[in-house]
Amino acid sequence: MADIVQRYAIPQQHFWLHGPRSGQPVEFDTATGMWNVYGYPELQEILGDPATFSSDTMRVIPKSMMPEAEEFSMEGFITQIDPPEHGKLRKLVSSAFTRKVVADLEPRIAALTHELLDAAAERGRFELVTDLAYPLPVIVIAELLGVPSSDRALFKQWADALFERDSKISLTEQSEEREAELKAAMKPWMEMSGYLAAHAAERRARPRADLLTKLVEAEVDGERLPDDQVVNFAIVLLLAGHITTTMLLGNTVLCLDAFPEQQDRVRADRSTVPAVIEESLRYFTPFAALARTTMRETELGGVTIPADQLVMAWLGPANRDPRQFPDPGVFDPGRDPNPHLAFGRGIHFCLGAPLARLEGRVALNILLDRLDPLRADPDEPVEFIPTPTMTGVRRLPLLWPPR
Repeated sequence: MADIVQRYAIPQQHFWLHGPRSGQPVEFDTATGMWNVYGYPELQEILGDPATFSSDTMRVIPKSMMPEAEEFSMEGFITQIDPPEHGKLRKLVSSAFTRKVVADLEPRIAALTHELLDAAAERGRFELVTDLAYPLPVIVIAELLGVPSSDRALFKQWADALFERDSKISLTEQSEEREAELKAAMKPWMEMSGYLAAHAAERRARPRADLLTKLVEAEVDGERLPDDQVVNFAIVLLLAGHITTTMLLGNTVLCLDAFPEQQDRVRADRSTVPAVIEESLRYFTPFAALARTTMRETELGGVTIPADQLVMAWLGPANRDPRQFPDPGVFDPGRDPNPHLAFGRGIHFCLGAPLARLEGRVALNILLDRLDPLRADPDEPVEFIPTPTMTGVRRLPLLWPPR
């Protein structure tokens, strides 16, 4: 791992990529006022028990650290909702991500990948994230949702402003800097909310065959969803619907650059592409942590956690737990089984996982067809997203031209 850390200048906050960690699987951090959980079996327990470990994290955040209520609503945020409401909302859009619906998208994904690579060829350069890994999934999810994919520069601007921050989460540190960060995050949030609210209003007047229309027409317990729920649900779909695939694709290409012998193997046997993607998800887990709150006092990993505590469940380190994965620092697509937690587990398992996997498989096959070798440009640095809880490249220049 030391060679990879140095070669790509992996940020220190991605501590699990810097080699085996010392310490217990469950630890309390007095500096932040939060519990950190790093172990695989402990995370399985957290993600499999929503009655004890709630997704409603806002209830334990001090009000002084939250935006004004009139500016910000968590209604409809499916990632922050517990049963039974969670199941009702998830059911509204689950039909849009069935195996058949996703499989039928394959020709469109392949055509888009070729179009984006052709455009890069005309420019005579290829930076993976800007030219493919970002636009491909955002066009797909925008078309499913029913918003113009031509607005993708706006989506990226909002996503970068909301996610690409290098500060750590803390329940104890309240400073002018934190207040400034909160205000800075509210601007893109309000812009995105207003944008999607306008599209939702248009769908009420003129319905279409898209996900946004499905949301504005949906009923839960006999009632239509309120406007803020529709908008927040759409925000989750738009952001989560592309960010995971962007990181997945960038990380997988980085793995094949770091381990050229694995690239040779997958070129020789394309049936192993899905296994390469799964090992990339374990090795460079895109969303490296999830937050939960304890609804009652509970014991986890031999430690007692009181009620009403914020718990950070670290997927990245858990996917390198030697108790579950032998030689966790080795990139081995031949792992079988490979039960990583990159897409979560239980009731909140990533709704878009089949789509992300399909986009990754199609795009990676086409990249292998058109670029040989698939290599990072040694004259230009790889850049990682600075956010501590996200593992992904934000800039990955590749050698060009393709063959």
